Amino acid sequence: MPNNKGTRNANGNGHMRKRSDGRWEAVCTVGIDAGTGKQIKRSFYGKSQNDVRIKMNAAINDIDDGVYVEPSKLTVGVWLDIWSTEYLGGVKPRTVENYASVCRNHIKPNLGAVKLSALSAPMIQSVYNRLQENKVIKDNKGNTKEIKGLSAKSVKNVNGVLHSSIQQAVKLGYIRVNPCNAVELPRVIKKEMQILNESAIATFLNAIDCHKWEYLFIVTLFIGARQAEVLGLEWSRVDFERGTIKWKYQLERGARDKIGLVTPKNDKSRLTTPAPFVMSALRKQKQRQAEWQLLAGQAWKKSDYVFTNEFGETLVHGTVSKTFKRIITSLGYPEVRFHDLRHSYATAALSSGDDVKTVQENLGHHDAGFTLNQYGHVTEKMKLESANRMENFIKGVKNIG
Repeated sequence: MPNNKGTRNANGNGHMRKRSDGRWEAVCTVGIDAGTGKQIKRSFYGKSQNDVRIKMNAAINDIDDGVYVEPSKLTVGVWLDIWSTEYLGGVKPRTVENYASVCRNHIKPNLGAVKLSALSAPMIQSVYNRLQENKVIKDNKGNTKEIKGLSAKSVKNVNGVLHSSIQQAVKLGYIRVNPCNAVELPRVIKKEMQILNESAIATFLNAIDCHKWEYLFIVTLFIGARQAEVLGLEWSRVDFERGTIKWKYQLERGARDKIGLVTPKNDKSRLTTPAPFVMSALRKQKQRQAEWQLLAGQAWKKSDYVFTNEFGETLVHGTVSKTFKRIITSLGYPEVRFHDLRHSYATAALSSGDDVKTVQENLGHHDAGFTLNQYGHVTEKMKLESANRMENFIKGVKNIG
């Protein structure tokens, strides 16, 4: 039986008790009132004794580290600063930058001054609604300009950041519930993927013939890797003898154009066996790169990257996308994005008879179900073809009988 009268915390900094409503409460000293000299007590609540012990110990650790802020004085803006500094250690640098941008541009201007304890779902909902509205502003000359509101996807991203930060505050006992849970988010309408069919692929290959990034486009189209993975591919992970490529990192460009390699989305490497045509393209890329190095001389920036510019420098994601866009638009396909090369690969692979599991592994999806959902338009065709094959089989069996 638990001791309802309370138990002393092992380190002497607080105590716990079970309340009459069934919840557990932990109380510890969080500071000294400068005016009265008396101890400032702080209570933490949870469903179990272990829950409140974790919250209390976290507060004690913050006090020891000098980062504790009394919840009654904690604003959303201050908490976001603490959260981004202390609780994003395992998050990729680029993601941290994106979080910081969302906080700076959307959350702090609208909710930063609100007390964390006063934050409510209706308050957040009102901000999200306003973020979607178009605004008309005037410049210094009195000219009006309309600024479009955020898309449904962008609002969802804002909520993702706010929700994560507030959830950490809930874990620490700074706030009882996460008000983001009760917010209604706008419906995200998924953009229809644009697929290059056989005819379009043939036209595209003719257009990029002898282009300096010809082999980059070929590898992306016929392997289906993400742009960042292709730009971060290193020669050490291309095995010409076995005809394989190991996808272990992707190129990330962060603040102030700082470039570095990070692990893929699911943090898992994968081994693919491309078509011989792709491996041949990589051999040609290696030869072309060697020619560039000779021409550049001492200006060549040595690295192990497969795809570089004429001076050995890493390629910029946006520049590659814009160059592709100009080419594909000139061919009459203005809606096709660079990322659609990945979709075109998956569609071609499934249509040509590859099983879903193989395509899923080549794409680096976390499971085959996701691949099936992404490319349902292809699998429906595959089901019809399967039905026709079974029909032919049945007819053959009947004729034998």
